[in-house]
Amino acid sequence: MSKARNWNADGQAPLTIGGHASTLLREAALEHRLKALKEGALNFLSEVESLGNAQTSRADHKLKLHDEVRQFEIDLIRIALDRTQGSQTRAARLLGVKLTTLNTKIKRYKIEFAGQKTERESIRDRQNAA
Repeated sequence: MSKARNWNADGQAPLTIGGHASTLLREAALEHRLKALKEGALNFLSEVESLGNAQTSRADHKLKLHDEVRQFEIDLIRIALDRTQGSQTRAARLLGVKLTTLNTKIKRYKIEFAGQKTERESIRDRQNAA
């Protein structure tokens, strides 16, 4: 008895259902790992940039607790917003604070982040809602 194998039009042996599923799983896992690596690299670059900014600004003045705490909060909020693609709700949950507290600090410290609406967009949204 000979075992003949049918070939697809593209010259490849047909995949079984299990083989196709495992290929899809491998591709999904690879895509997930690549996304995680990309996110990690972007966070790492953000951290390096903030360290560079912190070192240059701190060399000029004396160490003051209030200023250091403020800068630390700003950095934490920016990192949380970066990790959540600008979602304040998820960032607040990540930081373990209420959404109103996070929003107040964002306004107080004038923190800008990706996905943030400009003042004009906010006004336009309010006008359209009315």
